[in-house]
Amino acid sequence: MSNVKRLTAAVEAIANRKDELFDLLGKLVSHPTVSPPARNSEHAQSLIAQELLEMGFDVDRWPVFPGDDNVVGTLLGTASDKASSLLINGHIDVAEVGDDAGWTYPPFSLTNGKDGRLYGRGVADMKGGLAASLFAIKMLREHGVELKGDLLFQSVIGEEAGEAGTLVAIERGYRADYAVVVDTSDLHLQGQGGVITGWITIESPTTLHDGMRARTIHAGGRVHGASAIEKMMKILAALQELERHWAVMKSYPGFPPGSNTINPAVIEGGRLAAFIADQCALWITVHFYPNESYEDIIREIEDHVSKAAAADVWLRENPPSFRWGGRSMIEERGEIFPSLELDRHHRGLASLQTAYGAQMKQAPVIDMSPTVTDAGWFAHAGIPAVLFGPGELAHAHTVDESIDPEQLVQFAQVMARFIADWCNTEKEPKE
Repeated sequence: MSNVKRLTAAVEAIANRKDELFDLLGKLVSHPTVSPPARNSEHAQSLIAQELLEMGFDVDRWPVFPGDDNVVGTLLGTASDKASSLLINGHIDVAEVGDDAGWTYPPFSLTNGKDGRLYGRGVADMKGGLAASLFAIKMLREHGVELKGDLLFQSVIGEEAGEAGTLVAIERGYRADYAVVVDTSDLHLQGQGGVITGWITIESPTTLHDGMRARTIHAGGRVHGASAIEKMMKILAALQELERHWAVMKSYPGFPPGSNTINPAVIEGGRLAAFIADQCALWITVHFYPNESYEDIIREIEDHVSKAAAADVWLRENPPSFRWGGRSMIEERGEIFPSLELDRHHRGLASLQTAYGAQMKQAPVIDMSPTVTDAGWFAHAGIPAVLFGPGELAHAHTVDESIDPEQLVQFAQVMARFIADWCNTEKEPKE
């Protein structure tokens, strides 16, 4: 039997045996890998690792944080040096549930709702993508579809809390010729903007009693002091000015005007009412466009804020300090999601488009995600990538999170076709 006939049989089996896919998804949903608090993915990752082992993958599992392991499976192709490799990536953690009294269905039990949709925390974001990708691979393996290129499967931790599970996997050396992040995209092929958080801190070299305030603000006081809280107002004004400048001068196709924002999210300062505030810290969240890097954004903000500070007689001697990003919102109160600008001419994207068209009988929508995912880490590492997964953002992170079961099946079928095509495509010659 030819590889084409084997692939056809595998694609048909995905639909005929879809209950097995839903059963796998139900097992994943039953593990409450909620983040925060996180540190709870051991059993779900064991299930992923076992699935990969049973399909012949070599499995690498290591702790990123205690109780939260990354799992990476590698299936070597029959001609690894000649055929293109593929990396499939997804995160095992899910959004908070809180008080589940408002849920119609139990959040950690996969339920077939009266409307025909599947309910449970993570079905859309993004255990549905993980389960369907695994099932697609399982059907390819069972039907003997040859893959000449290497296939890597990553189940990482931490995406919901800005924890760099995907970055850690890249740093461990896992790379491929193309990467698909199977996060929520409603079967659109997507790029994304980026997000970075940062702390801007103002500190006084001296701590002054409240009784000294008159000597710092009135004529003849001759005390060169200031309230760090009040000086932060100048930094806020500078950030607002820069944000307006970006809205006027920057744009990107697929994003509403002004999507690049600087949000002053948290402000902390002072010690007691009896003292002039000697310290103030501002936590900002910055959204930027796909054609920008977070390194460029950091330079722009620091340059603008530093120039504003230099125009102030006290801040020029006590300039603000900056701390950017972090590997965990839980551990470090900071995060980075790099941007992903789609290479619309890449052969990997063309292969995925072909697979989508063959299965869905129409061309896919190619656009920009209004949110951020781990997909940007691949672009940042120089690995061509795309965001493509089942589920709708409107149903993610919500009470009664749900997904269309037919879309799960369609996604698995498209992925089976794509894997079989891309992993049998000759590598591009190195320049």
